[in-house]
Amino acid sequence: MKVIASRANPSPSLWLPGLLLCSLLALIAVQSGLVPFPAAGATIERPETIIVPPRSFSSRLAGEFVRDRVPVDAPMATIERDRPIEIMKFQVGVFDYARCVADGACEAAAPRRKADGDVPVTGVNFNDAKDYARWLSAQTGETWRLPTVEEWAFAAGSRLVDHALGIETDSANPAERWIATYEREAALGAAASAKPEPRGAFGENELGVADLGGSVWEWTATCDGRTTLGIDGGVLTHIESCGVRILEGRHRAPMSAFIRDGRSGGCSVGTPPDNLGFRLVRERPWYAPLAELARRITG
Repeated sequence: MKVIASRANPSPSLWLPGLLLCSLLALIAVQSGLVPFPAAGATIERPETIIVPPRSFSSRLAGEFVRDRVPVDAPMATIERDRPIEIMKFQVGVFDYARCVADGACEAAAPRRKADGDVPVTGVNFNDAKDYARWLSAQTGETWRLPTVEEWAFAAGSRLVDHALGIETDSANPAERWIATYEREAALGAAASAKPEPRGAFGENELGVADLGGSVWEWTATCDGRTTLGIDGGVLTHIESCGVRILEGRHRAPMSAFIRDGRSGGCSVGTPPDNLGFRLVRERPWYAPLAELARRITG
């Protein structure tokens, strides 16, 4: 005889205490500041975003890699990403950033090349981007942050540039690699407009994300680092330097976190980026269900 198990409806004596407990946790989260709520009187519109669905992709690892005491190309990694990412369609614009400055939450931008119209904000450093993310999170009641290099590469799709040189480094003459890096990055930079162009000017990739690899390089949350590889390719040592962050764009570039003008210094090898900007990702935090419940309770 086949036995079919049935789930009884929970007794009110069980679900009522559970509901009260959830409500209490939600209120605690709100009062403690774990759950961000929109600032009083905030009227900012939520930025347009693209949801990039899960897939596998390949990308070079970030940072500098050394084998047998000479620089080598970063290893290529195949990454299986099983979760989507929600990322801004466009880079943060000058008008959006100006609101953060007007509120006293962001430092004024210092663009190298000024442009008129609805252009991406440039002349901002890593800390400026973090301040804006914090302000936007407070204004919208959501969680916004800089993407990691891996997340940026995931969203870039076919616009991702493989920055490997594909050459063997002569330990007796490491300058050959520096020259090759400079020549490659100069060629990439020459193909781009020197000044910021209106948002959307560089088109969209196949995923709908706009202006990747255009005239603006984008800050990421990823720290620079130096990894020493063994002859077999295994990692011997890894040193992380979070005072330097990775920029993505027409080529990948390390940059000191306080730099607003890439040509003033901070790029270790190659040609420095012209314009420093950013875009953010929106994440659904672990406490999102509590936040939704708290909003219903508080009206």
